[in-house]
Amino acid sequence: MILCFDVGNTETTIGLCHGQDVQARWRVTTDPTRTPDEVYLLLVALLDAANVDLSAVQGSAIGSVVPAVTAPLAEACTRLGGLPPVIVDARSPLPITLDVDEPLTVGADRLINTLAASRLHQRDCIVVDLGTATTYDCITADGVFIGGVIAPGVQVSAESLFRRTSKLPATEIVAPKNVIGRRTEECIRSGVVLGSAEAIDGLVRRIKAAWPRPATPLVIGTGGLAAAFKPLCQELDVVEPDLTLQGLAMAHALLTA
Repeated sequence: MILCFDVGNTETTIGLCHGQDVQARWRVTTDPTRTPDEVYLLLVALLDAANVDLSAVQGSAIGSVVPAVTAPLAEACTRLGGLPPVIVDARSPLPITLDVDEPLTVGADRLINTLAASRLHQRDCIVVDLGTATTYDCITADGVFIGGVIAPGVQVSAESLFRRTSKLPATEIVAPKNVIGRRTEECIRSGVVLGSAEAIDGLVRRIKAAWPRPATPLVIGTGGLAAAFKPLCQELDVVEPDLTLQGLAMAHALLTA
């Protein structure tokens, strides 16, 4: 088994993978101030809580959009498994193509999603990744990343609203019972949650209208909020919460073969 790390700006998703099967997963706060020792102890504690023997971990793969986290995480992984991790970025020799103007600036999560979506589905895909940012990755069946869209994430939009308006209270980000709110909290939920759902549907429709190939792309939702937004969005065909972890497992297998 290997440990896969999808390091986002707010959270890091950790998956214990056997092949492409994610057997356990954890979400922890992305904290650039953690030392390698602290990261190591955190990983040991997570594995122990899941009754996983350290000797079962035979490697690791990291996809990170936070450079300050990558080095201490890599050091902890090396100490844990005895081998340096596979660090996946735009320079990794993966069987995908980054057909964009500045390929070296493409985030690790987006190229990993390209690998996973093209290999799992073998058709054109739009991957909607709902994290700190909501990203729309446009991927062809033959593993070409042709670009996409980056928008503020749902939680980021909500936090900006709470921070900049003195009389609007912070509230849980859940769907309202009615679009017409009768209390301030319900009004906020309508605006943030339903507004985000409409933005997702609208952007996907625009991407489909501009799609450069005749096939209609499959729309895949992933990321921490994808399952919550599936009932609210007409354009999300499937939700695959482990897509990025599966892509990391694929990348590890390819880069260590």
